[in-house]
Amino acid sequence: MTDVSGRTALPPAPAGLGALSAIEIMAGYRRGEFTPRDVVEDTIAALQAANEICNAVVTPMYEQARAEADRLTKEMQAGDAKGPLAGVPVTIKDLVFVAGVPAYGGSPMNQAFVPDVDAAVVSALKAAGAIVTCKTTTCESGYKLTADSPITGTTRNPWNPGRTSGGSSGGAAAAVAAGCGPIAIGTDGVGSIRVPSSFCGVFGLKPTFGLVPRSPGFSPPSWASLAHTGPITRTVADAALTLEVIAGYDLRDPASLPVAARRFNTNAEPLNGIRIGASVDLGYAAVSPEVRAAFGKALVILDACGAQVTVDDPGLDPGILEHTLKPIAFTEQAAAVETKSTVDLASSEADYLDVIRAGRRVSGTDYIEAGYRRGQARSGFLKLFERVDALVTPTVAVTAFEAGRIGLDTVDGSKVDPHLGWSPFTWPINLAGLPAATLPCGFDRDGMPIGLQIVASWLDEPTIFRIAATFEAAQPWAKFWPQMALR
Repeated sequence: MTDVSGRTALPPAPAGLGALSAIEIMAGYRRGEFTPRDVVEDTIAALQAANEICNAVVTPMYEQARAEADRLTKEMQAGDAKGPLAGVPVTIKDLVFVAGVPAYGGSPMNQAFVPDVDAAVVSALKAAGAIVTCKTTTCESGYKLTADSPITGTTRNPWNPGRTSGGSSGGAAAAVAAGCGPIAIGTDGVGSIRVPSSFCGVFGLKPTFGLVPRSPGFSPPSWASLAHTGPITRTVADAALTLEVIAGYDLRDPASLPVAARRFNTNAEPLNGIRIGASVDLGYAAVSPEVRAAFGKALVILDACGAQVTVDDPGLDPGILEHTLKPIAFTEQAAAVETKSTVDLASSEADYLDVIRAGRRVSGTDYIEAGYRRGQARSGFLKLFERVDALVTPTVAVTAFEAGRIGLDTVDGSKVDPHLGWSPFTWPINLAGLPAATLPCGFDRDGMPIGLQIVASWLDEPTIFRIAATFEAAQPWAKFWPQMALR
């Protein structure tokens, strides 16, 4: 893969076992090349080193991970180890419950909260033999697209620690990018898996709404009708394997879909017959020139892979951010802390409190009307997917900006909303509940990753994996490592 400057030199891969893919780790176990304890020790060492630079870990679980690795090592030696992720290290975003481990969710009001039950996704991972190594950083209640919080401070990008990791699953994406294990679990309410994955140069998948159960919930359950749980990985195959494990029906989540277990094909095959609609701006978004250039090159690659690429989009209302998303998203954020007092919120970020106040000002009528507009947007996507099999856009309109900022208020000379306007491609997909993935497609002149978003129709994750696997083979981004990972 080349960046927009034409750079093609490949850095050496990190030496630690934590930098291997899940597929490679399991193959190494089968060949007897190393043990789960070996992998976990290398992964912990990588997490500790990355945390010094990126601040990606909020709660280490290293001793529990070592104990589980020792147990699995003995089982493997006895030929008794079972599970599709047996011995594979994973990290869990701090909005997702792990029993007996604090779930701060980036919020000072949760400093004493320790859940007594695993989230369904964590239960599924443990049942599959995965080893949880730590909880990763997030912003307060997942309310913004960086991972900075009053609990953990600023989370930084392994490609350049002066830049943000993105968020709110910023610790998850930074850890994967830095070679701290192959799989991270993130959540995505307005782009919180895809934005940090794009900024950190890794693969991130937001599944169809309801495909992966969220119960027993987030802490607090913000973005109620918007939030998804999904994997962040370095390879398409690892994401597909993880989704096979964590997707499933759970009665505790009223949005959970009773879908049968599936297996996904991630073989790189010609895209002949695949119709791809492409939009660089969804008809209204400001986009940086370097992102536009990388997106154009990605379309050339997709065409060369056999896809039928045409300019198309769902015809969204240019006012969708103010008239549809904000009334829904901000109200749901406010509802999540409705029982909290002024004292509880006293240490919260000023920007977070602004969102809460804005949500409390939305009337019931305005909320319902925004729901009608949401339905209109969904109809636009329904019509789009009658014409095409997938939609591709840039993932984010910009590359990673200065760490510590909430966002940008200008993109390519145009004023944008500093909270969400610089990521115009992610949150419309949450409104529709569609599956979407981001994968690296280039770099800007400063060496920061650029992401390509692939969106498919509801429950059509197979099409996303098909396109992503073929693009990955043509542009093998996993061979590129941030210099931080090589120290």
